[in-house]
Amino acid sequence: MRSTVARNDEGFATTEAVLITPILLFLVMVVIQFGLWFHAQHVAAAAAEEGARAARAENGSAEVGRSTADAFLDQAAPRLVVDRNVTSTRTLDIVTVEVEGDTVSVIPGLSLPVRASATSPVERFREDSG
Repeated sequence: MRSTVARNDEGFATTEAVLITPILLFLVMVVIQFGLWFHAQHVAAAAAEEGARAARAENGSAEVGRSTADAFLDQAAPRLVVDRNVTSTRTLDIVTVEVEGDTVSVIPGLSLPVRASATSPVERFREDSG
């Protein structure tokens, strides 16, 4: 003969699994989303540094820096940073390359922004004054 406690617990494990499984899957998706965002931040920073490295050369230009950073993003992570915008400025002394965009979304409706910037002095020949 079964006790009333055992009879009331029937189906409890199934109900627990049905309620907890979506929560666990959502938590896994959140971990994956933030991992992608972290990786996208590093890729954007590397692209900005590559662009600054190309633009700061003696015969470089702001356009060379922008296109180099854009090409780096295309090669390293073509679908990781979406809606991206790469800008580059170069003065006589300093070059700055900025990469902005959003991380690809695993969780619908969640858009995590990515932004990186690299600044470097411009390489140029200076005559020896002495």
